[in-house]
Formats: sequence, C-alpha cells, structure tokens
Amino acid sequence: MKSILFMPVPPSRLLRGLGSTALAAMLFAAASAARLQGQETNAPAKADAKPEVKAEAKDAKGPPLPLHQIEGNGGIFSTLSAYLVNPPRNGEALGRPSVGFSFVDIGHGRNLEAFTLTETPWKRLELGYGYERLALGDLPQAVEQATKIRIRDDEAHLHNFNARLQVLKEGEFDQKWTPALTLGAHYKYNETVNRINDDLGGALKGIGIKDNQGVDFTLYASKMITFLPRPVLLEVGGRATKAAHLGLLGFTDEYNFFFEGNLVVFVTDSLALAAEYRQKPNEYQPIGNLIKPEDDWWTIDAAYVVNNHFTVAAGYGHFGNVLNHEANGAWGLTVKYEF
Repeated sequence: MKSILFMPVPPSRLLRGLGSTALAAMLFAAASAARLQGQETNAPAKADAKPEVKAEAKDAKGPPLPLHQIEGNGGIFSTLSAYLVNPPRNGEALGRPSVGFSFVDIGHGRNLEAFTLTETPWKRLELGYGYERLALGDLPQAVEQATKIRIRDDEAHLHNFNARLQVLKEGEFDQKWTPALTLGAHYKYNETVNRINDDLGGALKGIGIKDNQGVDFTLYASKMITFLPRPVLLEVGGRATKAAHLGLLGFTDEYNFFFEGNLVVFVTDSLALAAEYRQKPNEYQPIGNLIKPEDDWWTIDAAYVVNNHFTVAAGYGHFGNVLNHEANGAWGLTVKYEF
C-alpha cells in the first residue's frame, strides 16, 4: 500500500531530575536495541492488504509512514506515532533524514509555523528537531492597552530536541497482536518567554509560568488493523509534561500526565484521513482576557501521498483558547519529504 497520513494524574516525583539524563540514557539503550534484530522498524500491514509490496525490490523504499508532527517527531499534527520516521532500509547501516514544514492560521493575526527534521540512525532510534514560531497577533497591543506596558516580542520561539526509542516492534516475537511501543524524551527550550516575563514585571511567573525550559516524556503504542475493508491505524499514548501551550508560553513547576492519540483510515492507496486528540495541562492562572485558560486540542486531517518520498496534508483544528483569543476553526497545511 502506498498510503499514509501525514483525568490528568500527577506522576511520581521521580520524574524530577530525569531531564538532564534522559537523552543520554535513550542513546545508550538504543545501541543495544539496534542489535536485537535486522528487520525494519515499522511493520507493514499484512500482505493480503498490500499485495503490491511483494513486487517491490528488497531494498526499495517503503511508504512514508508516519508524517512529522509540529514538535519534530513522527506522528500526525500534534500527536505522535510509535512508528519511527524513515528507518534504515534493508542493507543500509544508517537511516536517511526527513524534513518537514507546517503552517496553521490560528486567526486574529496569529499563525504557527514549524520546521522539522528527523534522522533514524538505527532501526529503533529516532532523533528529531522541531523549531516552532508563534506569531502573537494583537496580544502585544492588548497588553499595552490594559497595562500601558509594551512587550518587545510579537512572536514566541520554541526549540524541541527529541529522542525516541522503539522498545517493541509491531508483531514482534511472532505475535500478530503485538503493537509497536515507543518511549520518548523531548527537551524544550523557549527563547522568548523570559524576556516577555521581564517586560511584564514578572507577571508570568506570578501566574505559574516558572521556567523557559522543560522535558516531556511520552509513551506510545501503534497497531495496524487489517481485517476491515481498508487498513486502520490506531495510536494511543500518554505524556508527562510541565509545558504550557506546548512550551510556547513556558513551563510550570509540576509534572502531570495526559492522554493523547489518533486514528488513521487509509481510504485509498494514496489518500488517508485522520482524527487526533491531545489533552492539555492548563496549570497556570489566567489573566482576564489577555491569557485565557488552556484547552484540549483535536484535529481532523487528510493527506495525499505524491510518491514514496513526498506527502502533503491539510487539516482543520479546534484548539480552544490560545492566549487572548479562541482558536477554533483553524486551518493548516503540512508537507514532509523523506530522502
């Protein structure tokens, strides 16, 4: 098949302090996991669901599953996948890089752009980077009208550094029911929030935004269902995070654990439809109509596979409150190219 698309419960306090060692630990673990077997990381659907795969050469590139999500991981738009992006092909020592770009019009002069890059050097390890730029729209003007304070920045900039280890391959140990299972650590650095907080006289720290950096921890399971008329991919996961608005508003000082996931239906060999849901923390105190409470996100998406290297997708997002306005009815576009 040639097809692809693109409550809260406090966890243990042992999560504190893991940020400084998580990426190094995952790299060490991946070195051993990469030797477990010489198979591809992302298990294909059953042969009877994808008969054309049989005709492909052994070293041919497979379909580009999954896309890049906006933080620089394999996934949909805001949620992840347990599959890894562009793993090494048969006979290759290293995987090849993948690049992506996303744009979302949030309204009121605000838009979100994401530039993403992934590399899967071994069959079970994915490294990723995502740069996100959020235009703040009329928020600086609204703050000035309310407080007589002019903040210097009209954009927020967030850097994401990701490492994901696939600890279980789909169908591993000859068990057809086994899902893919992937652990992730995600270091996030906000380069603008401290300056905005200084301009506001410490107001952001006063509402609970304590830091400009943090580490998310994720666990995802993915399973391709092939007994239906068309293949369906089910992906569920959890995230331990301190991030406010993905980290674009900064980070609070307490971890909480949240649910997220997605469902992908492969309508044809070149067209897929998806729906995703991501629970959000809302751990800071709102400031009137200037910084409203954070809401959960959901999106619906459609993707078209141009070829086994290039995919383009469009989506509709319901993001609730984003800073000083609602962001429901947002439209976006994402593209990914795999080398």
